[in-house]
Amino acid sequence: MSSVSALNSLLASASTSSSGIDISSILQAATGSASTGIDVTSAVNSAITAARAPETSWENQESTLQSQSAALTQIQTDATNLDNDMQSLNSLTGPLSATTVSSSDSGVVTATAASGSASGTHTVEVNSLAKTASWASGYVTSSTTDLAAGNFTITGADGTVTTISTGTGTSTLNDVANTINSDNLGVTASVISDANGARLAIVSNTSGQAANFSVSSATGGSLSFTQAVTGQNASLSVDGISIASASNTVTGAIAGVTLNLLNASPGTSVNLTVAPDTSQVSTAISQFVTDYNKAVTDLNTQFTFSGTSEGVLATDSDVRSLQMTLESAISYTATSASGSTTVPNLSSLGISVNDDGTLTLDSATLSNALQNNFSDVQNFFQGASLNGFANSLDQQLTTYISPADGAFTLDLQSISTEESGLQSDISNFETNYITPLRTQLQSEYSQAEIALQQLPTEMQQINTELGLNNNNNNG
Repeated sequence: MSSVSALNSLLASASTSSSGIDISSILQAATGSASTGIDVTSAVNSAITAARAPETSWENQESTLQSQSAALTQIQTDATNLDNDMQSLNSLTGPLSATTVSSSDSGVVTATAASGSASGTHTVEVNSLAKTASWASGYVTSSTTDLAAGNFTITGADGTVTTISTGTGTSTLNDVANTINSDNLGVTASVISDANGARLAIVSNTSGQAANFSVSSATGGSLSFTQAVTGQNASLSVDGISIASASNTVTGAIAGVTLNLLNASPGTSVNLTVAPDTSQVSTAISQFVTDYNKAVTDLNTQFTFSGTSEGVLATDSDVRSLQMTLESAISYTATSASGSTTVPNLSSLGISVNDDGTLTLDSATLSNALQNNFSDVQNFFQGASLNGFANSLDQQLTTYISPADGAFTLDLQSISTEESGLQSDISNFETNYITPLRTQLQSEYSQAEIALQQLPTEMQQINTELGLNNNNNNG
């Protein structure tokens, strides 16, 4: 194809398409005007940009969906955090069931209480502590000193007698200790070294009278034993009732309460007071207010104009529904079995509503309610059978955040599906249209560029053949 034909073909193509060919530049190049040819890369890119108009629209839609997904995920997180607060306040092992125990003499006895332990004051008197039985051998020079051949016996608390040999195979205190420990006798042996030499110590693995054991003196050997401590039970009284305990950690004396005996103090009574752990409850309620405010603030953002537009979720009915749900939830009014309560609503806990829907907590009012009307606070959140405010809001929030069929879960799945569809459209458009078009335009523009470069020479040849050269024109 001659350069003239190639140029004519490109111009014909340009007249029926929007490929981005600059006809004026081509004509200028053909007639020798300012432009000397075609910038192939620029021309192809310009044409591709025009051809990508549908793709740009899809990308804008995809960007909007991504913004909606991010905003909705944040609101879902807010609702989940708030729901976790409600579940905690509605739990029988949560902060409203937490207890604390104070001691009038923590040097003698302290205590801890399990969730739900009954409140009350108890009197404890520690007469003696539980002791752990132990025996010690006489001194030898060191832990590695060879022992004379012989044996000794250990009689366990159950009457089992075990003979320990010394000499061949167990020739040092270290060897003897290892042998005893490997026999699982309910005792632990170790070597104690001091300025006087080394001794074998044998200590029961448990305290109390029932774990007492005895060690015979060595027969024919170099070891003799004396008892250092006799195993005995702790002796105490709780609310006037005598109790013996093999351990200084006493359970069962007070329901749900574990006593830790630290020192004996015969004749001295220690008061233990079991009460609700109001600090845990205060922290949990403060967290509820914080998480509620975060959810309301993020929801408000979607319905607040910034310039001329609202948030990306302003038209989402589920988001609007959650906003109304939260506004309604805080008007909850509690009832009680007795028909009266000092804590019928959030206001009685010191929680007030601001103009923007967020909450403010008065710590002094909350503290007063917790200290003086704890059972009413508990009733407000948990009701007579875990059917109070906490359960009510939990059930409402679940309809939005349930992993299976929550409104937000389904919304996010729908957005993800739509995003995937747009991304597939963009990918297919690039593969099936843009890539072939780029190849085609690259070829056409390149051919046109070559034609333009050849055109002046061909026109000169035509002029010569027609006798239209400069000399003829001047003759």
